[in-house]
Amino acid sequence: MKMLDIKEKKNTGNFYIEDLNLRRLLKETLSGDFFEWADKELENYGELCAGPIDERAAHTDKEGEPKLIRYDKMGNEVSKVWLNEGYKQSVKDTYNTGVVGYVHKEIPSLGHKGNYVYSYALKYLLSHTEPGLACPVTLTKATAYLIDHYASEELKEKFLPHVISTGDVKLYEGATFLTERQGGSDVGANEVFAVKTGEVYRITGEKYFASNAGACGVAMVLARVKGAPEGTKGLSLFLVPWEENREAGNLRIRRLKDKLGVRAVPSAEVEFEGAVGYLVGEENQGFYYMIEALNLSRVSNAVASLGIMRRAYLEARNYAMGREAFGKKLTEYPMIQATLSKMVAKQEVELNALFRVIELMDKVMGLDTKHTATEKEKALFRLYVAVMKKETAEQAVHFAHEAIEMHGGNGYIEDFVTPRLLRDAQVLTVWEGTANILGLEVLRLIGKYEVEKVFAEEMRDRLESVRNSGKLDHELFRWIDVLEDEIDGLLNHVTEIKKLSYDLQTYYSKDIAKWFVEIFESVVAVEEAVKDERQLRIAEVYLEDVWERKSVHANPVKLVWFEDIV
Repeated sequence: MKMLDIKEKKNTGNFYIEDLNLRRLLKETLSGDFFEWADKELENYGELCAGPIDERAAHTDKEGEPKLIRYDKMGNEVSKVWLNEGYKQSVKDTYNTGVVGYVHKEIPSLGHKGNYVYSYALKYLLSHTEPGLACPVTLTKATAYLIDHYASEELKEKFLPHVISTGDVKLYEGATFLTERQGGSDVGANEVFAVKTGEVYRITGEKYFASNAGACGVAMVLARVKGAPEGTKGLSLFLVPWEENREAGNLRIRRLKDKLGVRAVPSAEVEFEGAVGYLVGEENQGFYYMIEALNLSRVSNAVASLGIMRRAYLEARNYAMGREAFGKKLTEYPMIQATLSKMVAKQEVELNALFRVIELMDKVMGLDTKHTATEKEKALFRLYVAVMKKETAEQAVHFAHEAIEMHGGNGYIEDFVTPRLLRDAQVLTVWEGTANILGLEVLRLIGKYEVEKVFAEEMRDRLESVRNSGKLDHELFRWIDVLEDEIDGLLNHVTEIKKLSYDLQTYYSKDIAKWFVEIFESVVAVEEAVKDERQLRIAEVYLEDVWERKSVHANPVKLVWFEDIV
């Protein structure tokens, strides 16, 4: 077994070049010429994120958050949103990388499109420093997907170039407006309605939590056409140009939300009064289009969580290495070593697992033109997205907490980045579906596809492949046995739960989701462990912490491998 063949570069304040695990994943995943190009682009962007974008993010959070300008100097209602100049420069720096654009158009120097792997690598770096901007990037990505896949050729020609702009034309950031006051997660209760008038529709009603309002160029809005069925089956999707309707007085922002974190993104209550909208796809199919985009957004949410986790780990590690207490460096104490070892192992295993999901996403979402996704792959993708989104969001909050605790009282002071990490992380447990909603998604997949059996077969096949590879370290054989037992346990558990009433099944849904994700991440950890020494040690720390956390060890691997992995 060998060490990484990617040479470590000295840390010069760059979130990309010091993340050897990310670079290793990209080198494995991207073709040679694509990786060479992406490596340079990500290095440049990683430096921006660790420097200017980070400084601007701190300013936006404390002093420069969006402001609503309701009226102009003559008393006319204008509903404009003011954004500070630093934030607008970060917007330009970010979209010009192709974080959205190169999913849908060719990279000029390569002559082919990018993919979600490259796109999410950029989003991951951004989330180290400005999750508030990472939200509009996600919304714009979803908007581009919906237009590209379901809009008419006329709409596509008019709007898509602006939504996927990389500086060549004016940028139209996107937004997706679902949430209404009476509905919330119950989208089927939505009341905003649309009336067909000639070639367009006129949209009326209120969206209660509309992120990127006032900053977007186009919004994708769910509304109900007159006579449509109740519930989600009666919702249609409309493209609503923002400026055209704002200038005509067809929409207004009632107020901006005063949020705990992610203050950079303007989230608003928006009222439509006959706003012009263009039907996207077919009537009454809007919810199903949005569900597709929601999977994309949930992956984005997980990527943002992992970015915050990485930044929290870096802040905790760097502080501990420089801090002395009771005559010793913090990193000389076993409790500190254990905390940092667990953090880096969890973050790296989870990043490895999520990027495998993103590879699958390229197949399921149609970017890998050489591969047609099977029904099995589609079901597994939905399962992975649900359980990974839940787990990463919860871990982002936990990591931010650990970073604060590592700093002691300093961690609670706004001079440090740690309070902002915690505030920004908390929303990720809510956006794109709470843990309860994601638990229900897992139950749906079990009921509709018997996904637990599909998952078990997939995990067993992957473990067997590692067992037969001839590369398996002796220590890992026992973990394969442990995981095979856990797979059996999960299947038996789900079988018993299926016998219960649906209400009682929901009671167990989040525990089932946790079991799924721990098995999935553990299988990925074993797969990666055969590739190099670092990943072997990361896997040992992760697996012992997950499956033997209550055991007593004379030589805990969290301490044994501390110097190597931290």
